[in-house]
Amino acid sequence: MRILGISCYYHDAAACLIEDGRIIAAAEEERFTRIKHDTSFPINAINYCLKEAGIKGEDLDYVGFYEKPLLKFERLLSQHLEMFPESYWAFYKALPSWINEKLRVPGTIRTKLDYKGEILFIEHHMAHAASSYLVSPFKESAILTVDGIGEWATTTMGHAKGNDITIVKEIHFPHSLGLLYSTVTAHLGFKVNDHEYKVMGLAPYGRPTYYDKFKKIIKMNDDGSYRLDMSYFVYHYKLTMPSRKFIKEFGPIRKRYDEIKQRHKDIAASLQKITEEYMINLANHLYSMTKMDNICIAGGVALNSVANGKILRNTKFKNIYIQAAAGDAGTSLGVAFYIYNTILNKKRVYAMDNAYHGPGFSSDYIRNYLKKNNIKHKEFKSDNELVKETAKLIYDNNVIGWFQGRMEWGPRALGARSILSNACNPEMRDILNLKVKHRELFRPFAPVVPAEDVFDYFDSDNPIPMPADFMLMVYPVKEDKRKLIPAVTHVDGSGRLQTIRKAQNPRYYQVIKEFEKLSGVPILINTSFNIRGEPIVCTPENAYRCMMGTGIDYLVMDRFLVARNDNPRDTWDSEKYAKD
Repeated sequence: MRILGISCYYHDAAACLIEDGRIIAAAEEERFTRIKHDTSFPINAINYCLKEAGIKGEDLDYVGFYEKPLLKFERLLSQHLEMFPESYWAFYKALPSWINEKLRVPGTIRTKLDYKGEILFIEHHMAHAASSYLVSPFKESAILTVDGIGEWATTTMGHAKGNDITIVKEIHFPHSLGLLYSTVTAHLGFKVNDHEYKVMGLAPYGRPTYYDKFKKIIKMNDDGSYRLDMSYFVYHYKLTMPSRKFIKEFGPIRKRYDEIKQRHKDIAASLQKITEEYMINLANHLYSMTKMDNICIAGGVALNSVANGKILRNTKFKNIYIQAAAGDAGTSLGVAFYIYNTILNKKRVYAMDNAYHGPGFSSDYIRNYLKKNNIKHKEFKSDNELVKETAKLIYDNNVIGWFQGRMEWGPRALGARSILSNACNPEMRDILNLKVKHRELFRPFAPVVPAEDVFDYFDSDNPIPMPADFMLMVYPVKEDKRKLIPAVTHVDGSGRLQTIRKAQNPRYYQVIKEFEKLSGVPILINTSFNIRGEPIVCTPENAYRCMMGTGIDYLVMDRFLVARNDNPRDTWDSEKYAKD
């Protein structure tokens, strides 16, 4: 039984293929097109999934789509008719994509995949709910989904047992915690649906002095729902988000490259505080409804790892699960599993305990690539030699591009397409920003730590099950350990950690353990293998291009070591690699 799930046409287009209830392959379209947050029909991701399974589109049993386009178009018509004539221009701009793409999904699927079978559509927030619960280790769970907007729903609360998922309560557009966060993202001069994580990283540098102003904008009701004062927003009828009233209350909109002032930091801090408060309130109300021990969370707001790290400590839930691609990309996974487990009522046989579902490349492929392009390299004879030399390079403060196995599913680099460096060096944040990332200095770098060592360094919840494995939780670094890992300790004393287990990624795990033998600390910096504005690398070509275009010192690709200084930049065919 082969089922393909698809999400596209909003942001983070993706595809996921499952076979007999287990993931065969899953990937975001951006990794292939090199267009960050690519929205287009994910034909490259689909073709990869089919190739991984050794099948063609005609061999699929079902194809699922992550939302109901007609229901979403109904909402679009409703909101623009309600706000006409102010909404005319926004509707005019939106209409072509609906006519040319969004209302033609069945025909596009059949044509591009040569597929003649059944196509099933489920509501967006059900796809989110399924994406978390149906691949969780739980037999029953409460479910919370929070994002910008689906068809009508922006937040849902429900529960699940066995294969059945029940949505009990919904909050509808235009009232949206996700769109509130995006509005402030725009107001602070960052890119909506891309830079919300920057606001989260900026928040610890500020004070929540605007908290009371936000309390006037969003109000929690006794039944757990919330409402926004829409006089502060224009996103429901314009192409912008904050209204004049919002700007009057919070000050002028920052232009993207203007200085970030204390006011901006304080706004970010206040927004983060209100977001955490409302996520905890929603979770507490959900517990009062379900009395269940477990909670599954999905939706774009579930990528707010600071809020996630506070849920178990501020609710009666005992366990939490969030899968690696909690945002819209993950709905392709959700619709596939919903069809298999819930619609077809097939037994649940799979729990996602790692995120390595993307393309991988054999040793022969990489060796041939290096030789064909006359790239000087060293081939390790054993894994033991590889991890020891890599750990020594990191200990000596080199920056390592780490390219191993199958690419990660979701927005976080988790040790397959990562940049690794020395967390003990207080200057390493500046070194990484100078050499590689070219990003804002306020943004933290993440620590990776073996699961068995996490309690020695972090005030963490139980790391089983696995949200921290997917870098979706922020916890305080223990005070007596902050001086040991200054490069990954944020200004507020926290870290967005990734826990790793040997069974998940043996080479990655062993490099950390070898680094511990040299430094006494089982923690590395793990940041995404990309430069600012680009998706995480996917192929060996992408990886080499990224190293040669930055200050990464070494590339460890499968069992091959490439030194940047051994391959002078004037021998690098930039025009050729720009086409990769």
